[in-house]
Amino acid sequence: MAIVPTDVPMTAQLCASTVEKLAEKYPFIRTERLATTAFGRTIYAMAIGTGPRRVIYSATHHANEWITTPLLLKFAEEYAEAIGSDTDIFQQPARALSAAATIYMVPMVDPDGVDLVTGVLQPGNDQYERALGFARNYPDIPFPSGWKANLNGVDLNLNYPAGWLMAREIKFRQGYTSPAPRDYVGRAPLTQIETQALYDYTQRISPELVLAFHTQGEVIYYQYGGIEVPGAEELAQRFAAVSGYAIEDVPFNSSFAGYKDWFIQEFRRPGYTIEVGAGINPLPLSQFDGIYKDNLGILVTAATG
Repeated sequence: MAIVPTDVPMTAQLCASTVEKLAEKYPFIRTERLATTAFGRTIYAMAIGTGPRRVIYSATHHANEWITTPLLLKFAEEYAEAIGSDTDIFQQPARALSAAATIYMVPMVDPDGVDLVTGVLQPGNDQYERALGFARNYPDIPFPSGWKANLNGVDLNLNYPAGWLMAREIKFRQGYTSPAPRDYVGRAPLTQIETQALYDYTQRISPELVLAFHTQGEVIYYQYGGIEVPGAEELAQRFAAVSGYAIEDVPFNSSFAGYKDWFIQEFRRPGYTIEVGAGINPLPLSQFDGIYKDNLGILVTAATG
């Protein structure tokens, strides 16, 4: 029986218990607590494999994009099962892949925001009321379904040190000048526990590549600031071939201060934002099976290099 639930909203507690159950069933899955958020929730990391090629996959930088968390967790489960049974995953021998690469995963970067969007936090709860207070300043954004930020009202994928000042200028010009459901960049880069944790983890692992999973649009972004990363476009084309997703340029107003932007700037190695699914966030779970099928090839191909 599968451990990872894909038919119910993925809350912070459900993510935590799923990570723990996976590690219990598959002892070669190594888990780590990267940080505890300002509101007491844990940010977990998982690692599978022992190989020298290191890659990091992250999901749910944005609260209402939580469907990307079960994407990584289901991949972890199917990959671990294939290693244990000495079978293939996406036409790759799992044990050989695990000997060639180490896959690090951070399945839920924003557990606080997720619990708001998925309804764990209810009216009357202090954290809910805090978020509602921020949301009242932005009445055009539906609440809580339009919430992308953490519970400090900071958009985590605008809080990295890659063109942060430009992101601030753009978002302030758009009216996001204070804690908000989305698009507020914070007081400075890396002011949030979540972004500092992933920044530190990435520095420590020094991966060959990062994938950051978001929703929606079925597109792949691989560029930042005109930096030419050898092999990045070629690998993006391979991702497109196995997924059916399109490769696109990031819209200018969204081109700065993201995780993959910082990674490309800092390491000069391939970094990708993968926008899964199509529609209005949060995407319905009825899309999950299609999302998983589309992205399994990307997850395996990124590890093989």
